[in-house]
Amino acid sequence: MAFDNLTAKLQNVFKNLRSKGRLTEEDVKAALKEVKIALLEADVNFKVVKNFVKDVQEKAVGQDVLNSLTPGQMVIKYVNEEMVRLMGGEAVELKLQPSDEITVIMMCGLQGAGKTTAIAKLAGQLKSKGRRPLLAACDIYRPAAIEQLQKNGDKQGVPVFSMGTNHKPSDIVKAAYEHAGKNGNNVLIIDTAGRLHIDEDMMNELQEIKERITVNQTVLVVDAMTGQDAVNVSSAFDEKLGIDGVILTKLDGDTRGGAALSIRAVTGKPILYAGMGEKLTDLEQFYPDRMASRILGMGDILSLIEKAEAEIDEDKAKEMEKKFRKAEFDFNDYLEQMQQMKKMGGLSSILSMMPGMNLPSGIDIDDSALAKVEAIIFSMTKDERSRPNILNPSRKQRIAKGAGVEISEVNRLVKQFEQGKKMMKQMSGMMSGKKAKRGLFGKMPFGM
Repeated sequence: MAFDNLTAKLQNVFKNLRSKGRLTEEDVKAALKEVKIALLEADVNFKVVKNFVKDVQEKAVGQDVLNSLTPGQMVIKYVNEEMVRLMGGEAVELKLQPSDEITVIMMCGLQGAGKTTAIAKLAGQLKSKGRRPLLAACDIYRPAAIEQLQKNGDKQGVPVFSMGTNHKPSDIVKAAYEHAGKNGNNVLIIDTAGRLHIDEDMMNELQEIKERITVNQTVLVVDAMTGQDAVNVSSAFDEKLGIDGVILTKLDGDTRGGAALSIRAVTGKPILYAGMGEKLTDLEQFYPDRMASRILGMGDILSLIEKAEAEIDEDKAKEMEKKFRKAEFDFNDYLEQMQQMKKMGGLSSILSMMPGMNLPSGIDIDDSALAKVEAIIFSMTKDERSRPNILNPSRKQRIAKGAGVEISEVNRLVKQFEQGKKMMKQMSGMMSGKKAKRGLFGKMPFGM
């Protein structure tokens, strides 16, 4: 995730705080100096960092904190609270009109921010909530943008209205609105043209759309990987156009991520959604408290559960749970669980949401390794998948050849599989049926 380096540095600061039974005012100031450096390195706005540290310090050097039994935990609590406040405090919903009216959402942003993909992701989200979206292709300068929107719309099962590249965007929007009214679409999402930088022509075009039709929500799409520039772009668009919220894309990438901590504080505009991957399902509503929890290395179990509930079939989960309890699962089940994990964004995405599972800086989980495991299992016969105990050396040699791997990798997978069965048998004895059904045990891949 974008905040991996920041998380590692903050956790190191917190570890030092917790290790001290008592804290002095100098201890707190020294720790917050480290926090300040970590935030600045993450490209958080300088003024935002300055105010953040000042506010935390005012609370953390009070006598009720320094004389408490767990002063380190109290300081961490204040850092968490201030971080949540910094990002807006509470999640902000995209404001929609009643379902018998058409909600018009104008999406804008610079080229390369991932706007067209974000539009398709948002359309999928709204469709899953019972809305009937229509996408309007108004980027008349890039035929590839219209084609991309149509392809993504098809994947989401959402219609796209296009008039090609020979009409003004404001005319296309007007015609799209009339089309939506005639065809029962109650959300119109407008894909506007981006530029490499903010210019007068782009702003005039967006203003012209607003003058031609009532736009209910103006949403800016910004790239988290541009760091502080994302905040500057947000400020400029809001000043010239007036925006209602932001979708922050590529927050799963190798970026410093400071934009998420700065946008609300600098512009006063909320982050509505965060793009957490390339798939059209990888769009999450932005919850300041959950994001703060992730940044501070405390995990995000609520988002993890929501992902599991959205992606994993409940009947299959219950069936798998029974197999886990009896340690009767085979390589078919193993494959099924891997595919469910991929639906949830891969192992690295899952681990990023689990408390205490932050990896040291510089260490990555290669989700492509799962493809190699799949190749090994696909190279097995049906009988071998169902009865792993029959995998003798000659069978393993054939499987390795079929998967294009060394036999040592087949042996390693079989060993991991057997260890997993033993662990599952032990875990099933520790967990009651009632607790397992209510918890994550029956929902998560590999019974996590």
